[in-house]
Parts: sequence; C-alpha cells; structure tokens
Amino acid sequence: MAQIPDVTPIRLRPLPNLIFMSRWLQLPLYMGLIAAQGVYVWHFLLELWHLIEAAFGGQTALAILTKSVGYTGDAVGLNETIIMLVVLALIDVVMISNLLIMVIVGGYETFVSRMNLEGHPDQPEWLSHVNASVLKVKLATAIIGISSIHLLKTFINAANYSDKVLIAQTAIHITFLLSAMAIAYTDKLMAPPPSARH
Repeated sequence: MAQIPDVTPIRLRPLPNLIFMSRWLQLPLYMGLIAAQGVYVWHFLLELWHLIEAAFGGQTALAILTKSVGYTGDAVGLNETIIMLVVLALIDVVMISNLLIMVIVGGYETFVSRMNLEGHPDQPEWLSHVNASVLKVKLATAIIGISSIHLLKTFINAANYSDKVLIAQTAIHITFLLSAMAIAYTDKLMAPPPSARH
C-alpha cells in the first residue's frame, strides 16, 4: 500500500514568518488596480456611448469626442478620421486593461499566493508558466502594443502635432522596442541550457 506523503506545513521562526507574511501588503495594491480597471471600463463605455450618439447626429457628443481625441479640424459631422481616432482610443483602453489583468493576476500569482487555477476552464494559457521573468517580457510587449496605438493615433492626427512631438513619440516607441528586446535577450541568457532543465 502506497504511503501518503506528509503535507504538514513547515513552521517558520517568527522573523522569517513576518518577512514572508509581508507579501500580503501587496494585496491593497492589487485591489487598487482592480478599482482602476473599473474606472477604465466606465471610461470605455462612456466613449462608446458618445461615439454612438455622434453617429446619430448628436453634436454635444461629437464635441466631446473631438476634444477627447485632440481633433482640431472642422468637424461638421462624424468623419472617418474622428471615428478612427475614437476606435483607436477604445483599443488603447482595452490594451491597458489587458496590461492591468496581467499585472493583477500574474503579479498576485507570482509574488503573493497561488490561485490554484490548474484545471479551471477559464485559466489563462500564459498563467500556467508565469514567473517574474515571463511577466516582465509579457508586460514589455504589452507596453509596445499600447505605444504603437498611441503612435498610430498621433500619425493619423499628425496635422495637430508639431514635428518635435512626432519625432519624440517615435523615439520613445523605438526605445520601448529596444528595451523589450534587451529584456527578452537578458531573459534568454539567464535561462538554463536545455540539457540542464531535465
């Protein structure tokens, strides 16, 4: 008959236990990010409502939209440029929301406590092999995606920006790209060789 392994939790000395329990101080931070996620959902729904109102001829909604996306051209009605800028702004909100989810779920799982989601039908695929370095690379690529959306919005609305702003935003985006490549390369260097993993 197979013996049942002993699963008695290890008792830590008081100081190591206090240090280990200090990880729970991060819980209010993750709860705050969940509240921020709620604000983003509200912002998304508000922008979407203004877009729908403007599509049906609402001039107040159109004025709110043009101001929020920084469009300064003559907006008699809802034109393709305004629609594109608003849709990109909505995509931007979704991507930032995805970034928040990665930080909340991945950070909690990595630094605070296990969620025990193995076998759950809704477990995110990336969570099964998440650790601090994987999380860093995923966050870096998410930031590049967000930066790409911002850059695209700027180029579509380029007439309202100075050359200095366009060059600065492009340089910042390239810096994000190079940073992500450096993080991925460093992670690859620090990973054990395939033979050592077995």
